[in-house]
Amino acid sequence: MSEIAKTEPTMVYIRPSTGLAALNLRDLWTFRELVFFMIWRDIKVRYKQTLLGAAWAVIQPVLTMLVFDFLFGRIANMQTDGGIPYPIFSYTALLPWGLFSTALNSASRSLTSNQNMITKTYFPRLVLPLSSVLGGLVDFAIAFVVLIGLMFYYNITPGINAIWALPLFILLSLVTALGVALWLSAINVQYRDVAYALPFLSQFWMFITPIAYSSSVISEQWQLVYALNPMAGVVNGFRWALLGVGNGPDLLVGVSAAIAILVLVTGLIYFRNMERTFADTI
Repeated sequence: MSEIAKTEPTMVYIRPSTGLAALNLRDLWTFRELVFFMIWRDIKVRYKQTLLGAAWAVIQPVLTMLVFDFLFGRIANMQTDGGIPYPIFSYTALLPWGLFSTALNSASRSLTSNQNMITKTYFPRLVLPLSSVLGGLVDFAIAFVVLIGLMFYYNITPGINAIWALPLFILLSLVTALGVALWLSAINVQYRDVAYALPFLSQFWMFITPIAYSSSVISEQWQLVYALNPMAGVVNGFRWALLGVGNGPDLLVGVSAAIAILVLVTGLIYFRNMERTFADTI
Protein backbone atom coordinates (compact mmCIF):
# COMPACT_ATOMS: atom_id res chain seq x y z
CA MET A 1 0.00 0.00 0.00
CA SER A 2 2.87 2.34 0.82
CA GLU A 3 4.39 1.79 -2.62
CA ILE A 4 1.09 2.55 -4.32
CA ALA A 5 0.65 5.72 -2.29
CA LYS A 6 4.04 7.01 -3.42
CA THR A 7 3.22 6.56 -7.14
CA GLU A 8 2.81 9.96 -8.78
CA PRO A 9 -0.04 10.41 -11.28
CA THR A 10 0.87 10.70 -14.96
CA MET A 11 -0.08 14.01 -16.55
CA VAL A 12 -1.14 13.97 -20.20
CA TYR A 13 -1.34 17.31 -21.97
CA ILE A 14 -3.62 17.52 -25.00
CA ARG A 15 -2.86 20.42 -27.26
CA PRO A 16 -4.49 21.33 -30.57
CA SER A 17 -2.45 20.71 -33.69
CA THR A 18 -0.71 23.69 -35.19
CA GLY A 19 0.46 24.56 -38.67
CA LEU A 20 -0.53 22.46 -41.65
CA ALA A 21 -1.09 19.42 -39.40
CA ALA A 22 -4.15 21.16 -37.98
CA LEU A 23 -5.87 20.90 -41.37
CA ASN A 24 -6.24 17.10 -40.93
CA LEU A 25 -6.22 16.57 -44.68
CA ARG A 26 -5.66 12.85 -44.11
CA ASP A 27 -9.30 12.65 -42.98
CA LEU A 28 -10.31 13.21 -46.59
CA TRP A 29 -8.71 9.91 -47.54
CA THR A 30 -10.48 8.16 -44.67
CA PHE A 31 -13.81 9.59 -45.85
CA ARG A 32 -13.07 9.20 -49.58
CA GLU A 33 -16.17 7.04 -50.09
CA LEU A 34 -18.30 9.85 -48.68
CA VAL A 35 -16.70 12.26 -51.18
CA PHE A 36 -17.66 9.98 -54.08
CA PHE A 37 -21.18 9.55 -52.69
CA MET A 38 -21.65 13.31 -52.35
CA ILE A 39 -20.42 13.87 -55.91
CA TRP A 40 -22.91 11.30 -57.23
CA ARG A 41 -25.71 12.78 -55.12
CA ASP A 42 -25.02 16.33 -56.34
CA ILE A 43 -25.07 15.19 -59.97
CA LYS A 44 -28.41 13.39 -59.52
CA VAL A 45 -30.00 16.33 -57.70
CA ARG A 46 -28.74 18.84 -60.25
CA TYR A 47 -30.80 17.37 -63.08
CA LYS A 48 -33.63 15.85 -61.08
CA GLN A 49 -37.08 16.53 -62.59
CA THR A 50 -35.60 18.35 -65.59
CA LEU A 51 -36.91 17.66 -69.06
CA LEU A 52 -33.54 17.90 -70.84
CA GLY A 53 -31.38 16.53 -68.04
CA ALA A 54 -27.63 16.56 -68.68
CA ALA A 55 -28.22 18.33 -72.00
CA TRP A 56 -28.18 21.58 -70.02
CA ALA A 57 -24.43 21.10 -69.62
CA VAL A 58 -24.20 21.70 -73.38
CA ILE A 59 -27.09 24.12 -73.91
CA GLN A 60 -25.79 26.78 -71.52
CA PRO A 61 -22.28 27.25 -72.99
CA VAL A 62 -23.54 26.87 -76.58
CA LEU A 63 -26.20 29.56 -76.15
CA THR A 64 -23.69 31.83 -74.46
CA MET A 65 -21.28 31.25 -77.35
CA LEU A 66 -23.99 32.21 -79.87
CA VAL A 67 -24.81 35.40 -77.97
CA PHE A 68 -21.13 36.33 -77.73
CA ASP A 69 -20.64 35.58 -81.42
CA PHE A 70 -23.54 37.86 -82.37
CA LEU A 71 -22.62 40.75 -80.06
CA PHE A 72 -18.83 40.67 -80.08
CA GLY A 73 -17.96 38.67 -83.19
CA ARG A 74 -20.41 40.20 -85.68
CA ILE A 75 -21.61 43.55 -84.30
CA ALA A 76 -18.49 44.66 -82.42
CA ASN A 77 -16.20 42.77 -84.85
CA MET A 78 -13.92 41.71 -82.02
CA GLN A 79 -10.56 40.47 -83.30
CA THR A 80 -9.22 37.13 -82.15
CA ASP A 81 -5.67 35.85 -81.82
CA GLY A 82 -4.30 34.13 -84.90
CA GLY A 83 -7.51 34.68 -86.89
CA ILE A 84 -9.30 31.91 -84.99
CA PRO A 85 -13.07 31.88 -85.77
CA TYR A 86 -14.84 33.72 -82.98
CA PRO A 87 -17.32 30.93 -82.02
CA ILE A 88 -14.62 28.42 -81.14
CA PHE A 89 -12.41 31.18 -79.69
CA SER A 90 -15.11 32.08 -77.16
CA TYR A 91 -16.32 28.53 -76.55
CA THR A 92 -12.81 27.38 -75.64
CA ALA A 93 -12.82 30.03 -72.90
CA LEU A 94 -16.38 29.26 -71.79
CA LEU A 95 -15.45 25.65 -70.97
CA PRO A 96 -13.04 26.36 -68.08
CA TRP A 97 -15.15 29.30 -66.99
CA GLY A 98 -18.23 27.09 -66.78
CA LEU A 99 -16.28 24.58 -64.72
CA PHE A 100 -15.11 27.31 -62.37
CA SER A 101 -18.46 29.11 -62.11
CA THR A 102 -20.48 25.94 -61.48
CA ALA A 103 -18.01 24.72 -58.88
CA LEU A 104 -17.85 28.10 -57.13
CA ASN A 105 -21.61 28.60 -56.90
CA SER A 106 -22.31 25.05 -55.75
CA ALA A 107 -19.45 24.80 -53.26
CA SER A 108 -20.11 28.22 -51.72
CA ARG A 109 -23.61 27.04 -50.71
CA SER A 110 -22.59 23.50 -49.81
CA LEU A 111 -22.57 24.02 -46.04
CA THR A 112 -25.90 25.79 -45.73
CA SER A 113 -27.46 23.28 -48.13
CA ASN A 114 -26.49 20.38 -45.85
CA GLN A 115 -27.48 21.69 -42.43
CA ASN A 116 -28.85 18.36 -41.22
CA MET A 117 -25.62 16.53 -41.99
CA ILE A 118 -23.49 19.13 -40.23
CA THR A 119 -25.58 19.25 -37.06
CA LYS A 120 -26.18 15.49 -36.71
CA THR A 121 -23.17 13.67 -38.15
CA TYR A 122 -19.43 13.94 -37.76
CA PHE A 123 -17.32 14.03 -40.89
CA PRO A 124 -14.69 16.44 -42.25
CA ARG A 125 -16.69 19.47 -43.36
CA LEU A 126 -14.21 19.95 -46.18
CA VAL A 127 -15.95 17.01 -47.90
CA LEU A 128 -18.91 19.22 -48.83
CA PRO A 129 -17.17 21.99 -50.82
CA LEU A 130 -14.66 19.52 -52.26
CA SER A 131 -17.34 17.20 -53.63
CA SER A 132 -19.25 20.16 -55.07
CA VAL A 133 -16.16 21.33 -56.92
CA LEU A 134 -15.28 17.90 -58.29
CA GLY A 135 -18.87 17.32 -59.38
CA GLY A 136 -18.50 20.07 -61.98
CA LEU A 137 -16.09 17.86 -63.95
CA VAL A 138 -19.03 15.84 -65.27
CA ASP A 139 -20.64 18.88 -66.96
CA PHE A 140 -17.22 19.91 -68.22
CA ALA A 141 -16.65 16.52 -69.86
CA ILE A 142 -20.05 16.64 -71.56
CA ALA A 143 -19.49 20.18 -72.87
CA PHE A 144 -15.99 19.24 -74.04
CA VAL A 145 -17.53 16.91 -76.62
CA VAL A 146 -19.03 19.96 -78.36
CA LEU A 147 -15.60 21.58 -78.47
CA ILE A 148 -14.19 18.51 -80.20
CA GLY A 149 -16.94 18.83 -82.80
CA LEU A 150 -16.17 22.53 -83.31
CA MET A 151 -12.47 21.75 -83.80
CA PHE A 152 -13.35 19.21 -86.50
CA TYR A 153 -15.72 21.71 -88.13
CA TYR A 154 -13.14 24.50 -88.23
CA ASN A 155 -10.32 22.06 -89.06
CA ILE A 156 -8.26 22.95 -85.99
CA THR A 157 -5.84 20.32 -84.72
CA PRO A 158 -4.41 20.76 -81.21
CA GLY A 159 -0.69 20.34 -80.77
CA ILE A 160 1.09 17.97 -78.46
CA ASN A 161 0.80 20.69 -75.80
CA ALA A 162 -2.83 19.72 -75.16
CA ILE A 163 -1.84 16.26 -74.00
CA TRP A 164 0.18 17.38 -70.99
CA ALA A 165 -0.85 21.00 -70.41
CA LEU A 166 -4.64 20.78 -70.49
CA PRO A 167 -5.01 18.71 -67.28
CA LEU A 168 -2.80 21.23 -65.49
CA PHE A 169 -5.05 24.12 -66.49
CA ILE A 170 -8.14 22.13 -65.48
CA LEU A 171 -6.51 21.53 -62.10
CA LEU A 172 -5.71 25.24 -61.80
CA SER A 173 -9.36 26.06 -62.42
CA LEU A 174 -10.46 23.60 -59.72
CA VAL A 175 -7.88 24.90 -57.25
CA THR A 176 -9.10 28.47 -57.81
CA ALA A 177 -12.74 27.49 -57.39
CA LEU A 178 -12.07 25.45 -54.23
CA GLY A 179 -9.93 28.15 -52.66
CA VAL A 180 -12.53 30.89 -53.16
CA ALA A 181 -15.37 28.54 -52.21
CA LEU A 182 -13.71 27.66 -48.89
CA TRP A 183 -13.68 31.33 -47.95
CA LEU A 184 -17.24 32.01 -49.14
CA SER A 185 -18.81 28.82 -47.75
CA ALA A 186 -17.35 29.45 -44.28
CA ILE A 187 -18.46 33.09 -44.33
CA ASN A 188 -21.89 32.08 -45.65
CA VAL A 189 -22.56 30.04 -42.51
CA GLN A 190 -22.46 33.21 -40.42
CA TYR A 191 -23.47 35.84 -42.93
CA ARG A 192 -26.05 34.78 -45.52
CA ASP A 193 -25.27 37.92 -47.56
CA VAL A 194 -22.87 35.72 -49.51
CA ALA A 195 -25.80 34.12 -51.33
CA TYR A 196 -26.87 37.55 -52.60
CA ALA A 197 -23.38 38.76 -53.44
CA LEU A 198 -22.31 35.58 -55.24
CA PRO A 199 -24.17 36.23 -58.55
CA PHE A 200 -22.66 39.71 -58.74
CA LEU A 201 -19.21 38.35 -57.91
CA SER A 202 -19.48 35.69 -60.63
CA GLN A 203 -20.65 38.21 -63.22
CA PHE A 204 -17.94 40.72 -62.34
CA TRP A 205 -15.28 38.00 -62.41
CA MET A 206 -16.48 36.93 -65.85
CA PHE A 207 -16.05 40.45 -67.22
CA ILE A 208 -12.44 40.70 -66.02
CA THR A 209 -11.59 37.29 -67.49
CA PRO A 210 -10.67 37.17 -71.22
CA ILE A 211 -13.66 35.11 -72.35
CA ALA A 212 -15.42 37.38 -74.84
CA TYR A 213 -12.17 39.08 -75.80
CA SER A 214 -8.48 38.34 -76.10
CA SER A 215 -6.09 39.18 -73.29
CA SER A 216 -3.87 40.82 -75.92
CA VAL A 217 -6.15 43.88 -75.79
CA ILE A 218 -4.74 44.58 -72.33
CA SER A 219 -1.72 46.86 -72.58
CA GLU A 220 1.62 45.30 -71.74
CA GLN A 221 2.14 47.42 -68.63
CA TRP A 222 -1.03 45.95 -67.11
CA GLN A 223 -0.43 42.33 -68.08
CA LEU A 224 1.20 41.44 -64.76
CA VAL A 225 -1.68 42.98 -62.81
CA TYR A 226 -4.13 41.16 -65.07
CA ALA A 227 -2.38 37.88 -64.28
CA LEU A 228 -3.42 38.28 -60.63
CA ASN A 229 -6.74 36.86 -61.83
CA PRO A 230 -6.07 33.10 -61.83
CA MET A 231 -8.85 32.47 -64.35
CA ALA A 232 -7.08 34.69 -66.86
CA GLY A 233 -4.17 32.25 -66.79
CA VAL A 234 -6.57 29.31 -67.12
CA VAL A 235 -8.39 30.75 -70.14
CA ASN A 236 -5.18 31.77 -71.89
CA GLY A 237 -3.77 28.32 -71.17
CA PHE A 238 -6.79 26.58 -72.70
CA ARG A 239 -6.56 28.65 -75.87
CA TRP A 240 -2.84 28.01 -76.14
CA ALA A 241 -3.15 24.27 -75.58
CA LEU A 242 -6.17 23.66 -77.84
CA LEU A 243 -6.04 26.43 -80.45
CA GLY A 244 -2.33 27.14 -80.54
CA VAL A 245 -2.72 30.89 -79.96
CA GLY A 246 -1.12 33.08 -77.33
CA ASN A 247 1.81 32.23 -75.12
CA GLY A 248 2.37 28.95 -73.33
CA PRO A 249 3.16 28.61 -69.63
CA ASP A 250 5.20 31.71 -68.80
CA LEU A 251 5.70 34.16 -65.95
CA LEU A 252 2.10 35.41 -66.16
CA VAL A 253 0.69 31.89 -65.89
CA GLY A 254 3.06 31.28 -62.99
CA VAL A 255 1.68 34.36 -61.24
CA SER A 256 -1.89 33.12 -61.77
CA ALA A 257 -0.96 29.70 -60.38
CA ALA A 258 0.76 31.24 -57.35
CA ILE A 259 -2.31 33.36 -56.56
CA ALA A 260 -4.59 30.31 -56.88
CA ILE A 261 -2.42 28.29 -54.50
CA LEU A 262 -2.28 31.20 -52.04
CA VAL A 263 -6.07 31.50 -52.05
CA LEU A 264 -6.42 27.74 -51.54
CA VAL A 265 -3.98 27.55 -48.61
CA THR A 266 -5.44 30.58 -46.82
CA GLY A 267 -8.94 29.27 -47.53
CA LEU A 268 -8.07 25.90 -45.97
CA ILE A 269 -6.70 27.59 -42.85
CA TYR A 270 -9.72 29.90 -42.49
CA PHE A 271 -12.16 27.05 -43.15
CA ARG A 272 -10.45 24.87 -40.56
CA ASN A 273 -10.49 27.62 -37.93
CA MET A 274 -14.20 28.26 -38.49
CA GLU A 275 -15.16 24.57 -38.76
CA ARG A 276 -15.66 24.12 -35.02
CA THR A 277 -18.42 26.76 -35.03
CA PHE A 278 -20.40 25.47 -38.04
CA ALA A 279 -22.76 23.19 -36.11
CA ASP A 280 -23.66 25.90 -33.59
CA THR A 281 -23.96 28.76 -36.06
CA ILE A 282 -25.69 27.16 -39.00
